[in-house]
Amino acid sequence: MAETLREVIKKTISYHLKRRKGLVFGQCLTAVGWVGGTLPKLGEKDGLVDLSMADVANGGIVAGAGLSNRRPIYVIRYQGFNWFNAPIILNYSCKSKEIWNTPCPIFIRGIAMEGSIGPVAGSSHYSIYYKMPGIKIISPMTPKEYKYTYKYFMKNDDVLYVSEHRKSYDNKEELNDIIPKKCDLIIFAISITRFDALVACNKLKKMGYNVGIANILWIKPFKVKSNWIKKLSKAKYGGLVIDDDYTSGIAESIAYKLMHLSNKKVSTLGLKDRSAGFSKKTDNLPPKPKDIIKKVLDIIKNN
Repeated sequence: MAETLREVIKKTISYHLKRRKGLVFGQCLTAVGWVGGTLPKLGEKDGLVDLSMADVANGGIVAGAGLSNRRPIYVIRYQGFNWFNAPIILNYSCKSKEIWNTPCPIFIRGIAMEGSIGPVAGSSHYSIYYKMPGIKIISPMTPKEYKYTYKYFMKNDDVLYVSEHRKSYDNKEELNDIIPKKCDLIIFAISITRFDALVACNKLKKMGYNVGIANILWIKPFKVKSNWIKKLSKAKYGGLVIDDDYTSGIAESIAYKLMHLSNKKVSTLGLKDRSAGFSKKTDNLPPKPKDIIKKVLDIIKNN
């Protein structure tokens, strides 16, 4: 029976603690829910360490563990808290290998979610890490992708930001690229938007449009498949990068790279440029299928 992504993460953490004698840090790890059911019910003696609510200081503790080569996993329960956790990791851990030839490998689990949780905690904010030298960013949404991510971390000495999303935890399926021979447009989807991109693509197909989907796993470095560029260069209406972060950052950077490689126009779609509130009326959510469809139709209409 296929495992959910949640089960894979939980087994990965258990293996890291019990077999590799690693460390896992974060706030409220042993609270109700055990971080969405992704943590084994272990304690500090096993290496599962609950940190204080001093968000800024916690990054320094994790950086120290990275320097000791304990290969810490750092759980950031809400990606919005990156704004508090990032400074020491970005300005020390990410630069340590380059400047002092001393690697500081850290596996950062940045967990995104949104919906009535206010302007600080919600949505994805991996763009904060994006421009800093020494960081690598990956966004696994499937069981196989997560297994690959952990293996990569253990074989290398990078600071690796792993962008997760709580809505993906029940997923058991792999997400494959869908790119027809003749494409009207190709959607390049990041993180949780990969699921709604598939829904939108199927609806657009019924409307008579051949829209492809390219699933972005590696964000930094942005790993481009040769087939993506080949198909994009022939796509009638170019491409669309969709993200659950603000577009002024990663989405626009990736769109620029795709345009440069394909000589085709590539648009972007992500969070609206406003703060989220604590209610459905004030939420700022990732693009839904209807939003994606509307954007695609607007691109087609204006070309």
